[in-house]
Amino acid sequence: MSAIISLSLALLPVIVFLVALVLIDSYKLVPLRLIMTAILVGCVAALVCSRLNPLIASHANIPWETDYKRYVAPLIEEFSKAVFLVYLIRRKRIGFMVDASIYGFAIGAGFAILENVYHFTGRQDSTMLVWLVRGFGTAIMHGGGTAIMGIVSLSYTSRYGSNRWSAYIPGFLLASVLHSAYNHVILEPAQLTLVTLAALWLVVGLVFRASERKTRDWLGVRFDTDAELLEMVNTGNTSESRVGEYLKSLEMRFPGEVVADMLCMLKIHLELSVRAKGILLMREAGFRANPDPDVEERLNELKYLEKSVGKTGLLAISPMLNMSDKELWQLHMLGRR
Repeated sequence: MSAIISLSLALLPVIVFLVALVLIDSYKLVPLRLIMTAILVGCVAALVCSRLNPLIASHANIPWETDYKRYVAPLIEEFSKAVFLVYLIRRKRIGFMVDASIYGFAIGAGFAILENVYHFTGRQDSTMLVWLVRGFGTAIMHGGGTAIMGIVSLSYTSRYGSNRWSAYIPGFLLASVLHSAYNHVILEPAQLTLVTLAALWLVVGLVFRASERKTRDWLGVRFDTDAELLEMVNTGNTSESRVGEYLKSLEMRFPGEVVADMLCMLKIHLELSVRAKGILLMREAGFRANPDPDVEERLNELKYLEKSVGKTGLLAISPMLNMSDKELWQLHMLGRR
């Protein structure tokens, strides 16, 4: 019974925290399948680090407790946890900071779960206080550090583009510094655990509020703009608009059939964009949107048109499509429904 309680203290807090993050998210945009994948990836990262850390420490002859644990291990562990998070951002699978924090915490939770199981199998004689600290302190630190890495990285990639590797460095360094500070054990273990919990909950709370406010603002502005532009395209009243002037200028540079494909591509993109934002608005209001059977067909048609107009045509029409990371993310969101 004592062993069961100790193991529960080591594993349950980080799982409960992750569930809480998912539940307080108003839009519920992170699919359970990807959350489970993130947890599994975190477990794999922990397994790799459990083999890699002792190997590097012994070959480099770095003292474990005084130097390696404080300065080297945080860099290696945060890097291993960041790989899948960077992949998701670069593949446009993350749209908002709330989503980034959930994915990041899920990866960190998987890392902490395997790490605590590993420690438990070798140190079952440890007191319940040790497992309390590992469950509420170390595990939450792993999840929180990767969540912060995701939040900061998404903020920088939204500004500079997800293809720039330098945009991920600030988040990685911040997570590593926080991890290193935790490993220095400046406070008593119980105090450190309380500080970690309070700080993370404060940061997550502020991020959730700021993210949801920005999401509402983005939805309001972009929904109105896309809807108005779509109405102009459907009615053919684009001639006196900037879109019409721009399309007319393209007729001098591209064949007529390519320009027609561009206009068709613009229409489909706007339809999908309006549909995606409508789903977000419904979720915010507490309603569940039913899957649209036409979405997959429209997405396939959009891919065909992208090939038809070519790279030069895509570059020319991109100002009208507003192909930002967030716009591309909403198309991926529709595709996985």
